[in-house]
Amino acid sequence: MSRSPSQMAETLGGMGRMKELRQRLLFVFVCLIIYRVGTFIPVPGVDPQALLSFMNSQEGTIIDVFNLFTGGALERMSLFALGVMPYISASIIMQLMSSAVPQLQQLKKEGSSGRQKITQYTRIFTVVLAAFQSGSMAIALQSQGNMVYAPGFGFIFTAVVSFTAGTMFLMWLGEQISERGVGNGISLIIFAGIVAGLPRAIAGTLELVNTGQLSIPAVIIIGAFVLAVIYFIVKVERGQRRITVNYAQRQGRVAYQNQQTHLPLKLNMSGVIPAIFASSIVIFPSTLATWFSTTEELSWMTDVAAALTPGNLPYTLLFSALIIFFCFFYTAIVFNSKETADNLKRSGAFIPGIRPGRQTADYIDTVLTRLTMVGALYLVAVCLLPDILQVIWSVPFYFGGTSVLIVVVVIMDFIAQVQAHLVSHKYDNLMKKSNLKSYGRSGTVKR
Repeated sequence: MSRSPSQMAETLGGMGRMKELRQRLLFVFVCLIIYRVGTFIPVPGVDPQALLSFMNSQEGTIIDVFNLFTGGALERMSLFALGVMPYISASIIMQLMSSAVPQLQQLKKEGSSGRQKITQYTRIFTVVLAAFQSGSMAIALQSQGNMVYAPGFGFIFTAVVSFTAGTMFLMWLGEQISERGVGNGISLIIFAGIVAGLPRAIAGTLELVNTGQLSIPAVIIIGAFVLAVIYFIVKVERGQRRITVNYAQRQGRVAYQNQQTHLPLKLNMSGVIPAIFASSIVIFPSTLATWFSTTEELSWMTDVAAALTPGNLPYTLLFSALIIFFCFFYTAIVFNSKETADNLKRSGAFIPGIRPGRQTADYIDTVLTRLTMVGALYLVAVCLLPDILQVIWSVPFYFGGTSVLIVVVVIMDFIAQVQAHLVSHKYDNLMKKSNLKSYGRSGTVKR
């Protein structure tokens, strides 16, 4: 049975759609493999045995948390030991400055060219920040005594160049994933680092069961609790507050045929960004405090490192405050109530009972503020779950609420972008099918 031109076009379009998507997914897979290989390439001059014993003594501390975000690269002192945290920290600072410095505000208004300049400034600042962190880490390694084979300027220079180059390569790799692959590249790199430690965490849990430190019913209860948390995260991330919007079609001065739609506002509009930002801010000073607390002149930093360890009240308060701050800050960046109200007014839309213009902007801002507060409290609750498990239930392993949040949100975003690619190609195929039919009708000759 022969196929019509439209059916053949749809089949070929489907093959092309799957081919492009497979290429994008394969590109992401290859990039993540490159990232994982890089986490096993050590920086020259570090004694692996001394480093391993030191990292084992830091289990449950902030260094262990930082090692989780780097996918184990820190405990091996590999090229990617800093991960993408310097880039994230530089992005935070640049976004803060973009809201405060008039020159950067003007660049944001210039469109794509202005954003490219800000991105370039962010990259330069990432180099500076990565070099500073690399130098601090190299000096701290030397201060441990037996962790470096040949201490001195040569090792510090090598470490700074290696760590900084590794961070810049990860930044470039994340940008390539975002451009040529599927999903946000930086988020996927953090996701890959967290998931890489999952098999070891499961093996460690089974070992605790074998030694009798953890009972089987306790493991089942904790597993059910984790599944409940994942379900809760998915439900909240999909939650929306829909504001009713009417579009009035006018003929002269008379309005008729009001069309009703909704303005969707997500409960957690900032996503996982506040948790990542807050973690990077908390990790940086506490890591420096832990590295340099061995010197006599900086012995007071031991108290700082202890205070900023998960489970302590100062860490909990600082982490919670940073999450709430970045929730409001990032939401204000990604959503402009005044601009939304102006767009509604220009398109002839209005919210029932609210005057267009300033009152609409104030109403949207009020609703968004309440939603952001609820979303911030939700993020704080999820991210502080490990402290609850450790302090109240004395769970003998670290269950990362921030890690679970990042993994779930990144997977949801990844699936949504895959579906968007499929829908986009399906729409293109429908347009091609429509054009073929129109061509067939226009080419018909009446006799």
